[in-house]
Amino acid sequence: MEHTAVVLVAHGTRDVRGAETVRRLARRVDEALPTQEVALAYVDVQEPLVGAVLDDVMTRHASVVVVPLLLSRGFHVDVDIANAVAAHPGSRAVAPLGPDPLLAQLLVDRLVAAGVERSADVVLAAAGSSRPVAADDVEFAALQLGQLWDGPVTVAYAAGTEPSVASAVVAARDSGADRVAVASYLLAEGFFHDRLGDAGADVVTPALAAGGDSDSSGLDALLAVVLSRLV
Repeated sequence: MEHTAVVLVAHGTRDVRGAETVRRLARRVDEALPTQEVALAYVDVQEPLVGAVLDDVMTRHASVVVVPLLLSRGFHVDVDIANAVAAHPGSRAVAPLGPDPLLAQLLVDRLVAAGVERSADVVLAAAGSSRPVAADDVEFAALQLGQLWDGPVTVAYAAGTEPSVASAVVAARDSGADRVAVASYLLAEGFFHDRLGDAGADVVTPALAAGGDSDSSGLDALLAVVLSRLV
């Protein structure tokens, strides 16, 4: 058996852009950890699933750290990943990527790069979840963003949870906002991120890891968060 390995666990997507963005992040982590095995797994939609990856990796390593490439706690962290870890003694899961101050700063950088004035209303747009703990994490992410942003910051969800992003944009305009920006609190491109463009905002920022070779700022920030989880 060798030293600790790292299993990165993403949600999974059918969107080829989002899938490649997540693989790009995994490659960045792999490059940053040249003496450790880094594997990528999923909890839904794509394969290999996290349990199968742990089955394989733990044939070579006595201990494995599982890093959820997710932006809050919720069903996938508390059930899917927790159950997979429980079934594989020697593995342990760390906290998901969000909330984190580095992501709050990335959100600010995305807004500024999009030309949004710091006094503008911002809707932080997250994926919905049935679990209250997920909403708690998103609210805390909004608080972190609000500490760095001069204008109002509210929370909304792309699906499954209220308020919707569209209704939050309408509410901001009804309260007198001249311009409303949606800050995408989604990891990568895909169905949910595409829906943000229909919410009626003046600006929608890219997903956190998006940018590719032309803009590595998102991947840089996310890599730093992943590495901080391994300390």
